[in-house]
Amino acid sequence: MAGSDTTPEAVAPPDTVKILIAGGFGVGKTTLVGSVSEIAPLRTEEPLTVAGLGIDDLNGIEEKQATTVALDFGRITISRELVLYLFGTPGQQRFWFMWNDLAIGALGAVVLVDVRRPESSFAAIDFFERRGIPFVVGVNGFYGEHPYPAEEIRDALALPEHVRVLLCDARERESCRDVLIALIDQLIAAAKTA
Repeated sequence: MAGSDTTPEAVAPPDTVKILIAGGFGVGKTTLVGSVSEIAPLRTEEPLTVAGLGIDDLNGIEEKQATTVALDFGRITISRELVLYLFGTPGQQRFWFMWNDLAIGALGAVVLVDVRRPESSFAAIDFFERRGIPFVVGVNGFYGEHPYPAEEIRDALALPEHVRVLLCDARERESCRDVLIALIDQLIAAAKTA
């Protein structure tokens, strides 16, 4: 048709937000990324072997059979304008050197906590506090149990009031989604006040 514009409307690519999923060994990071990702997640899990005996602390997680040796990756499309890229960090101390590279470009993080072993989350909390990367804490309820309220966990971890503490289940998509929404809300609020 003469005079009509037949060129397709230019569609801008979506904004992408890099989010880290961190925490100690065996807290549920791989499970969280897998349960909430819209794509089949990239996993770098390897079986635990006798070579890790004496190195990997399996107290409280004796049934664990595999471990992440590099990263987990998943994606969530929030809208045509916004996509979240999730990067799960390895939990064992011998792989922590990778956290610095994974943190490049991250806007925020979820620190997963296992109340059976809260000390395993201290390194992740310290990592993000020292780098000024905003984070929320997701308390993973193993076996569907949450024996402590969020405020009691906040006090035990000595977290400031601005850090949200949410009870979750890494196996359940909706629960993980709520933790990620809390982080995005926190990031948006910080951007508005900046």
